[in-house]
Amino acid sequence: MPKVALLKQDGSNVGEIELNDAVFGIEPNTHVLHEAVVMQRASLRQGTHAVKNRSEVRGGGRKPWRQKGTGRARQGSIRSPQWVGGGTVFGPTPRSYSYKLPKKVRRLALKSALSSKVKEEGLFVLEAITIDAPKTKEVINILNGLKVEEKALIVLSEKDETVARSANNLQNVKVLTVEELNVLDLLTHDKLIITKDAAEKAGEVLA
Repeated sequence: MPKVALLKQDGSNVGEIELNDAVFGIEPNTHVLHEAVVMQRASLRQGTHAVKNRSEVRGGGRKPWRQKGTGRARQGSIRSPQWVGGGTVFGPTPRSYSYKLPKKVRRLALKSALSSKVKEEGLFVLEAITIDAPKTKEVINILNGLKVEEKALIVLSEKDETVARSANNLQNVKVLTVEELNVLDLLTHDKLIITKDAAEKAGEVLA
């Protein structure tokens, strides 16, 4: 089982914690991680792109000239695709890009992301995070105590509005609960700061 240091929120060491080997100690599967990131990024796409086809574009109600005898090519409407101002053929229409990976694949991706954080020594386990009032300075003090200067993801066992609001003004910090944990956030943040309760909960849920 992987062992990591258990820290106080000021960065001082209070011992060690054993993490679930099936969640934090597996060999990261890079292919599955890639699949999960592509799926999440696809789901974030709005898909509101649209063009007007020949039935939606304005004008062109009557035939521009008679069928025969003019010497010109036959035309039915001045809003056909070959005309300037005409409709677009096979253009994009509003659609959803989201799709789902199998549950086991999603779970393996999450475990791979967590294990990679342990492997890269980018995981900090804190006894608890307690902030009395919403103050950005409190979160900055926690980061300074842990000597974290990169992008950081804070994971709690349950929602804490005080911690969330304290981190709101920091662009490089994001706060999630264990239920909200996802591969994209784990990979886009360099360091993972997780509470002891959240680490144990993740170990139980994902094992």
